[in-house]
Amino acid sequence: MFYDSGDFKFTKNLESNWLVIKEELTQLQKADFMPWPEKYLYKKGWEVFGLYSFGKKLDYNCSLCPETTKLVESIPGVTTAGFSSLAPGTHIAPHVGDSSTVLRCHLGLFVPDSCGIRVGNQTKTWSQGKCMIFDDTFEHEAWNQSNLVRIVLLLDFEKPISQLPHKEQKRGLEVG
Repeated sequence: MFYDSGDFKFTKNLESNWLVIKEELTQLQKADFMPWPEKYLYKKGWEVFGLYSFGKKLDYNCSLCPETTKLVESIPGVTTAGFSSLAPGTHIAPHVGDSSTVLRCHLGLFVPDSCGIRVGNQTKTWSQGKCMIFDDTFEHEAWNQSNLVRIVLLLDFEKPISQLPHKEQKRGLEVG
C-alpha cells in the first residue's frame, strides 16, 4: 500500500534538500556499503550504507554524512535510515516487513529507467528528488533492470497514530 507523500510534513524538507543528500552520497566509497543482511531475498547487488539501525545511531557513518544525518534526525519517529543501492540486474524477491508500527520512505537519488517497486498490487517507479512512502508489511519486491546503479535514501518512521490498526490505536491511547 502506497501513501501520498504530501501527507507527511517531513517529505517536503527531504525533497528540497535532495541534492545535498546526493552530494554526501557521492563522497562515500563503494567499500563503505555492505550487503543487505537478508541474503535469501536476492542473489547479488543489494547493498546499504546505514545511518540509523532500529533506532540506534551509527556514529561513524553519520559523521560521513552530517547534513543527511541532520535531515534524518528532524523526522519524527525515525527508526531506520540509510542509503539502499541496487546494482544493475538486481531483483529483490517478494517479501513482507515485520513491523506494523512503521512506514517506509524512499527518496530517489540515482534513479535510472527500468527500475521499479511493487507493493501489494501496485507498481511504481522512483523519481529523483521525490519521496515514495509505503507500508512494507504488504508484500513488496523491487528490481533494477537497467545498466546503472539505483540508490535511494531509505527511512523507516513510526506510523502516525491514525494509520495504526484499530487495536494498536487503542493500546496507544491506554499507554499514553
